[in-house]
Amino acid sequence: MIPAPFDYVAPSTVDESIQALAAAGEDAKVLAGGQSLLPVLRMRLAAPSTVVDLRKVAELRGVREEGDVLVVGAMTTHYEVQRKPSIAEHAALVKEATDTVADPQVRHRGTFGGAIAHADPAGDLLAPVLALDGELVVAGPGGRRTVRAAEFFQDYFTTALAPDELLVEVRLPKHTGWRAHYEKFNRVAQAWSMCAVAATVRTEGGVIEEARIALTNMGATPVRATAVEQALLGASATADTIRAAASHAAEGTNPAADGNSDVEYRQHLARVLTGRAITAAVG
Repeated sequence: MIPAPFDYVAPSTVDESIQALAAAGEDAKVLAGGQSLLPVLRMRLAAPSTVVDLRKVAELRGVREEGDVLVVGAMTTHYEVQRKPSIAEHAALVKEATDTVADPQVRHRGTFGGAIAHADPAGDLLAPVLALDGELVVAGPGGRRTVRAAEFFQDYFTTALAPDELLVEVRLPKHTGWRAHYEKFNRVAQAWSMCAVAATVRTEGGVIEEARIALTNMGATPVRATAVEQALLGASATADTIRAAASHAAEGTNPAADGNSDVEYRQHLARVLTGRAITAAVG
């Protein structure tokens, strides 16, 4: 299908982008990699008055280190994130999850910030950012502000972004030396996950000193599995301990029933996949 008519703007700076959004009003759409927006436009599920294309905004690309924090520009592609040594070293969970995103073509075009701002609860990057206690830097007419990941994701496809604001970068506290695994379950290759688990742990002498666990597609937003984290804290990294902790994975979740599964099956998946993810992470 052909999209409904819209005005097209391609600014070259963040300031120009914000001005374009402010001028367009509330029904403008931001184009990052286009992997989510373009199909929606073609099916006319959205008919914005203006599309603001960020692909020329060079300041939104790249990964840098600022002390104990990794900063990922919103327009950095999944492919770039996959291959950045600092991501693998200091945010292994993000690397693990990015490796599972769709296929190589999508990873070359799709962007880190675009996937997060889209806020699809089945998306693979939301749970890792939540598990790592990431912060989202947002720019708008009033300047820049920082929002914690736990407050950024608010509902299905809904974030703390105002209509005239942009996500400009994601700040990830370094988890150097932590081991991680992203366990994903889908019916067919490259499909959205029915359920997935982002797990990263720090062990010492066979004891789990810290754990961060978050779930994908188990509610309207990514869900932090705090009961699992608490059960793992200070425990020996044994199969029995991990199995007992993973039994708490579905607590606090509210998955939707659909053509793929009912609620009970998704909660069962959460428990099984959490056990697998933690086991893989601790080795």
